[in-house]
Amino acid sequence: MRAYNSQPQVRGEVAQPLRTAPARLLRPGGRRSAWRCGPSSDPKKLGRGSAGPRLGRRVLVIDDEDTIRLLCRVNLSASGIEVLEAADGTAGLEMARTERPDLILLDVMMPGIDGWEVARRLGADAATRDIPIVFLTARAGQEDRHLGEEAGAVGYVVKPFDPVSIATVVELTLARVQRGEKEALRREITHPSEEAE
Repeated sequence: MRAYNSQPQVRGEVAQPLRTAPARLLRPGGRRSAWRCGPSSDPKKLGRGSAGPRLGRRVLVIDDEDTIRLLCRVNLSASGIEVLEAADGTAGLEMARTERPDLILLDVMMPGIDGWEVARRLGADAATRDIPIVFLTARAGQEDRHLGEEAGAVGYVVKPFDPVSIATVVELTLARVQRGEKEALRREITHPSEEAE
């Protein structure tokens, strides 16, 4: 009778990542943790894991869903965009005031202060009123879009969304804001079929 080895032979390998994005844990005000991902600001490390011309772009993602923040972090960081994160409206307001990101991706339905109120407060504050806001929400109705436009947003992305395209949304929105198309972007929230000029 032939004896069989009951333990299968397994060969394990560890794949090396194609690109790296250093993450640093921040503790604003010593209370909450937030992750910062993006290319290194060290000139010696430029070119490793960075996307060149996008260096310096910073986006604040305010969303209570860990998964959404992770999807945004991974895809934006892969495009060379630095990502700041906040898990609720209060932390998001504080981070927007202290960090002054280039753009904010903002959820609507969050515990405590909802996204509509966060947008209103950001718009009423001289320190944050010029930061473009793109709502990232499951609320797809026309009434919700009108609320987004009234709150001063320049974009409206409906969940579920294609996470790979989020960096393109950010870059196109920032480019159009810089060209002075902020009002046109706001109108497109409630009339999404209109083409950008």
